[in-house]
Amino acid sequence: MTSFDHQRRPLVIGIGGTTRAASSTERALSFALRGAQAAGANTRLFGGTFLHSLPHYAPESTTRTDEQLELIEAVRQADALIIATPGYHGGVSGLVKNALDTLEELRADERPYLDGRAVGCIVTAYGWQAAGSVLTSLRSIVHALRGWPTPFGAGINTLETRFESADTCSDPKVVDQLATVGQQAAQFSLAFAAHRANTAAALGDPLNEARGERLLQTV
Repeated sequence: MTSFDHQRRPLVIGIGGTTRAASSTERALSFALRGAQAAGANTRLFGGTFLHSLPHYAPESTTRTDEQLELIEAVRQADALIIATPGYHGGVSGLVKNALDTLEELRADERPYLDGRAVGCIVTAYGWQAAGSVLTSLRSIVHALRGWPTPFGAGINTLETRFESADTCSDPKVVDQLATVGQQAAQFSLAFAAHRANTAAALGDPLNEARGERLLQTV
């Protein structure tokens, strides 16, 4: 099995949860991040408690809180993301949407917004209709942020699936689905790195080419 270079493991950021501690959404996200770790990535979770600390994003404001800056810088450094939201009234929760709105601060970056990053999408909902419609909405938001939704997204019906603890899920198939989301996020970051390295080589940019090669080394 191919793995990432230990000097430069890809970083996968998880964003998601609710105002309730240990929510099903956050636990599902944690399962997906473990899938990314199994594929060779480093991971970092911004869960519901952290997201609840973010003020409403105000684009006209010239100051940002420490929490906003922490999220912005983490995503700036990320190679891929996984976003998990509950389905509220047919849409993404305000808590998660506010975190994504905060990423407007990346608009002027060399890689603006989520450009060049794979993004895994997870939705938990109390029924299948909301799970499907909100997953479609979340993918659209990722597209608007110039991210690449992974081919597989997980819609979880919490009427049928329970996360009794951080490490247990009542449905093994859901565990496999969440692992797939994480694995694809990590693996696609490697594919993007290959593209960047090849492009840099074609343009004669040895510095960027070397950076890409470090990420692409295998054991």
